[in-house]
Amino acid sequence: MESWRDNRFVFWVFALPGTLWLLVFFIAPLAIIWALSFGEQVDLVNVEVTGTLQQYARALTDPVYIQIIWKSIWISALATFLCLVIAYPIAFLISFASTRWKTVLLVAVILPFWINLLIRTYALIAVFRTRGFANFGLEWLYTTAQLDHVFGPFEPLPLLYNNFAVIAGLIYVFMPFMVLPLYASVERLDKSFLEASLDLGASQVRTFFSVTVPLTMPGIVSGIILVFIPCLGSFLTPDLLGGTNAQMIGNVIERQFKAANNWPFGAALSFLLMYATFGALALRAAFAGRKQGMEV
Repeated sequence: MESWRDNRFVFWVFALPGTLWLLVFFIAPLAIIWALSFGEQVDLVNVEVTGTLQQYARALTDPVYIQIIWKSIWISALATFLCLVIAYPIAFLISFASTRWKTVLLVAVILPFWINLLIRTYALIAVFRTRGFANFGLEWLYTTAQLDHVFGPFEPLPLLYNNFAVIAGLIYVFMPFMVLPLYASVERLDKSFLEASLDLGASQVRTFFSVTVPLTMPGIVSGIILVFIPCLGSFLTPDLLGGTNAQMIGNVIERQFKAANNWPFGAALSFLLMYATFGALALRAAFAGRKQGMEV
């Protein structure tokens, strides 16, 4: 294949449309929002960019927003951890399955992507509401076990409009983003290392933590980043499943741009999440570089 330097015209013919699209519809709007984060709201519709850090200071010093940020972090961290715990055995199951079943299982993992997120979230409302499928199932088990004769009639559990519903919704939505990188990492794993560890007398648990986890760490780190960052900025799932009792930072940002009409503050909150994203990607790159250096 010829080097692009030998025929730069062809290179720019293919590169220019995508570059212009990226600049016009991504970089430019992002730059405008970034500039607004250093501005002040003059009146209801006008914003003046003054270079002030007032919006960032408000986001990082106001106890209300600090509490919401920390709540968003721990909910996202817990959802990411549970995704990892659930996705790890699923990734191993797919990797060790036969070729026929491997295809079927991979399709099952990515199948939710074929359905609109809003529809999937409303489906969870039907599952978690007071007279939803989850409570109907629990009530059936409760009655079948004749526990109503001992403890009285079954009382529906409050599964909706709380932190539990938000965490369950985030796990449901972002689970494929954890399974796929873990599967790719497990698929590249040399299974002879596991056999050698067991042959040398290590237990299954020791083999898992001393051999399997270190060798699949790139997939673990990638999955954590792919799940934690979208969870942190999510607003649809907390809005529909959490209601007013489980608001996250994404909901605050959405209200600043719409109901409150305070674009500078909303932009500052948005870029705080963006800076956190850049930090996570930098850690991922540093980890990859360190891993490559250790292998060399």
